Amino acid sequence: MYSFPQPGSVTICEINRDLITAENLSDDRAKETYAKVLGIVFSAVSFRTDHLLPSPNPEQGSEQLGRIDESVQRNSWSAALQGIFSNSLKRLFHPNDVKLLPEVDLHGVSWHQHKHILAFISGPNHVTIRDYEDSERKEPCILTHESQRDVKLLEWRPNGGRTLSVACKGRICIWTASYPGNAASVRPGVTSGTIARGTGTRWTLVDFLRSHNDEQISALSWSPDGRYLASGSYESSSFTIWDVAQGRGTPIRRGLGGISMLKWSPTGDYFFAAKFDGTFYLWETNTWTSEPWSSTSGFVTGATWDPDGGMILVAFSESLTLGSVHFASKPPSLDAHLLPVDLSEIQSLTHSRGIEKIAWDASGDRLALSYKDGDELYKGLIAICDVKRTPLISASLIGFIRGPGDNPRPLAFSFHDKFKQGPLLTVCWSSGFCCTYPLIFRSHILP
Repeated sequence: MYSFPQPGSVTICEINRDLITAENLSDDRAKETYAKVLGIVFSAVSFRTDHLLPSPNPEQGSEQLGRIDESVQRNSWSAALQGIFSNSLKRLFHPNDVKLLPEVDLHGVSWHQHKHILAFISGPNHVTIRDYEDSERKEPCILTHESQRDVKLLEWRPNGGRTLSVACKGRICIWTASYPGNAASVRPGVTSGTIARGTGTRWTLVDFLRSHNDEQISALSWSPDGRYLASGSYESSSFTIWDVAQGRGTPIRRGLGGISMLKWSPTGDYFFAAKFDGTFYLWETNTWTSEPWSSTSGFVTGATWDPDGGMILVAFSESLTLGSVHFASKPPSLDAHLLPVDLSEIQSLTHSRGIEKIAWDASGDRLALSYKDGDELYKGLIAICDVKRTPLISASLIGFIRGPGDNPRPLAFSFHDKFKQGPLLTVCWSSGFCCTYPLIFRSHILP
């Protein structure tokens, strides 16, 4: 039997396949449940959602405001992004040639690989950082800069200390933590911004990676060693591989107009790129050759690699069946086959038409997904599945997570890849809360 959070309740955590709920959002219930096991409480971080909405054109005034969709007026981040992306795509592609992506799976929340430090997009030009290891300061830090405009996604740099990449209009902003006696090195020519954080810690804007023709960066992925950063734009016919230390970018041109998603594999041998027209490409990174794929189930709405990098799970806009792409031999071979991963339990309960976003825990044990539309009772929830690999993938429904506030919907969510005590899922909700959910089930952790 799956766990279902009743309307008006909020989810706290998982304990052995049971998703625990409470009447309201507070730290007390967390202390009674998972804090006894983990020794830490991941307090929710609030943020304003009203300033995530697009600003109306002053020349159009109230006329344009009257045409904004009702869901956008309800502080819908996803709906606002839909309008931004749809308008841009209409300028670039003929509508008969491209299936417009109504919901873009942007990486709006990211955990530091080795620290309990969370970063998420909290405004059109703002990034919020919450350091749960800083016991003396519980208030988050907000990163802003005059050059950090139209933030679309962010990602911590692997093996790069406390360094965060932020994709925005015309550039990627690179922020690094500085400490007394250990100031961050700023690249010459960069107008730095420094923001105080905690007891002596400061966040410094140390570099800009500038896009071609001031393009909006809409896809971002670090190589697992942290040396290279891949970026893409729906306004460009190529994606770029940056050598971050040198500040130089190499465009990979294969006529890839309208890039929606980039995902480097955990081993670095493979690379995934999806387009707005429904096709996607698997690349090997030795010679940067690729194989194109296409789907009859709509366009790609999410993709996540397995921990070993030998398979990638792909979600589609018009199906509640995932695709698992398995490589048949070792790198650099691109020989692979696509197998279905059935989610019939979720489909029969929600009557949804397709998947919006997915996230897979790095241990391979838990899968989180949000879905389109569906029955009123299940709207706005996140489904949590138990995943088995034998070696084929199978997923069984554990239950659903409900967020706090009025009619919450998941805007972005992500797992902490290196949390040693089990899967740790963080969700940014449309109601203005960023909440973290420990999923605890291993027998050697629980008393």
